[in-house]
Amino acid sequence: MMAENVEQHFDPKTFKLETAPFDARFPYTNQTKNCWQNYVDFHRCIKKFGEEESRCQYFFRTYKSLCPGPWVESWDDQMESGTFPGRI
Repeated sequence: MMAENVEQHFDPKTFKLETAPFDARFPYTNQTKNCWQNYVDFHRCIKKFGEEESRCQYFFRTYKSLCPGPWVESWDDQMESGTFPGRI
């Protein structure tokens, strides 16, 4: 799975844990759409630039910070089975 490959490139000794930065596209408290959009943007970035692309790490860190784990697991399963509803 792509997200697992990206996680393997992070060194826990040098990785700085940060929360998602403010995004003017999502100014309200409910961050559900922000979570979804960053998950989709991460996979679009990986598809366009490849798994080694550092620009994709922003989206990865943001969706990992905002999205509940069960949602991500469900979306990852849907990505693997080809039933993910988003446009990647």
